[in-house]
Amino acid sequence: MVFFLVFIGLLLLVLGGKWLMKSSVALSLKLNISRIVIGMTVVSFATSSPELIVSIQAVISGHSNIAIGNVIGSNIANLSFVLALVLLITPIFVQDSFRRTDWPMMIFSTLIFALMISYDNRLSRLEGCFLFLLLVFFLYYLLKKKYTKNHDTQSFEVMTNFKIVVYLFLGSFCLWLGSELLIDGAVKLGSILGVSDRIISITVVAFGSSVPELATSLMAVIKNEKAISLGSLMGSNIFNILAVLGITSIIQPIDITEISLINKDVFWMIGISLIIFPLVMLKPKMKLGRNSGLFLLFIYIIFIYALLK
Repeated sequence: MVFFLVFIGLLLLVLGGKWLMKSSVALSLKLNISRIVIGMTVVSFATSSPELIVSIQAVISGHSNIAIGNVIGSNIANLSFVLALVLLITPIFVQDSFRRTDWPMMIFSTLIFALMISYDNRLSRLEGCFLFLLLVFFLYYLLKKKYTKNHDTQSFEVMTNFKIVVYLFLGSFCLWLGSELLIDGAVKLGSILGVSDRIISITVVAFGSSVPELATSLMAVIKNEKAISLGSLMGSNIFNILAVLGITSIIQPIDITEISLINKDVFWMIGISLIIFPLVMLKPKMKLGRNSGLFLLFIYIIFIYALLK
């Protein structure tokens, strides 16, 4: 039964990634917004919704460590495991917005979050409000400064407004339901094995909630929408901290009882986030290829080994 839940969850996530990609590209064309913005807003929010739901449920049910570990593990997986798989399939030419907006905002959010939980081992409602307001200001800046036109519209399907809404809803719903089934089955499996909330959240739950990002990124690559692929990963990490943890801590403050989340796992998240910048900037024409993918995958394997040993 547990494996059946995992299988159905993965199937729904793949379908959700496909439908969400169709709607996001169509929405980009309709509104004349650049695809990187769509990737960092619509797609990022939809793929971060599983983390939001899981984190809220975890805090309400008294498993606050799962809420924090879920976001930390998901952010690490996005920039190492998920990005690595994408790069092993195809190289990505990184847009200039990476160094001007996307990466600086991601690392700033990560450091702010790390400082908050290091101070008193918790996220208060006030801190949650600050994180969420930071997201609002970032989205306003993103939409105001990056509102650009697309010129290659003939190669993509033109959809009606109704069809866009339907695909967007179905895609988001499948991503949410698929993640719920996958995480439910994975947590039950983890409980049978007798591992801690921290280990479950950073590995099984985080991997499960990162499957939407993986599915969406792979669909982006298949559809040759590589800007959305990278943009959605960067945006998802920002949303995970500012929206997921921000909203969750507003609903109920998050107390961290497993200190390893603070003095070990957070530093892994910061380190991997920092590594991405020189990895991109030192490459000719800011191109990430298979060697970068192998390097990131190697880092993720080391992280999992250090976590489980």
